[in-house]
Amino acid sequence: MNHQTKSTLPNLLGYAGLLPFIVLTVFLFDDHNHFGMWQHFLLSYGAIILTFVGALHWSFAMTLPTLPASKQSSLFLWSVTPSLVAWFAMSIPRFYGFMLLIIFFLLALWRDESLAKKVSLAPWYLPLRRNLTLVATLCLLIGALATKSHLMSYQM
Repeated sequence: MNHQTKSTLPNLLGYAGLLPFIVLTVFLFDDHNHFGMWQHFLLSYGAIILTFVGALHWSFAMTLPTLPASKQSSLFLWSVTPSLVAWFAMSIPRFYGFMLLIIFFLLALWRDESLAKKVSLAPWYLPLRRNLTLVATLCLLIGALATKSHLMSYQM
C-alpha cells in the first residue's frame, strides 16, 4: 500500500472534522437569536478537538520505542495538558476561552513539528495537522472576535 492510499482516510476524517468548526462559525453570524448557543458549541467543539490533539502524543509515546525514557515521559505529560487546558477554557469567559484554545492549538502544532524533527512520522501527518490547525484556529479567532464584538454591542 502506498503513502497516498494510507493517507486518504486520515485526510478525509481530518477535513470532515473541520465541518463543525466552519458551520458553527457561520451560525454565529447567521443566527443572532442563538448567538450564545453557537458560541458555546464552537468553544466546546474546539475544546474536544484540542483534547484529541493532545491524546495523539500519548499514542506517540507508546508507539515510538526508540525514544529515550525522558522523551516518552515528556510526551505522556504533554498529552494530558491540552485536556486540562480545554476544561479550563470552558470555565472562563468565552473570549478568553477561545484565545486559550488558539494558543494551545498552535502550541500543539509546534510540539508536533518538534517531534517530527526527532522521529519519523507519517509523511502526510504534518501537512494535515498544519491545515487542520489553520482552519480550526481561524474559526476560533473569528469566534473570539465575534464574542468581543457581541459584548461591545450590548455595552453601548
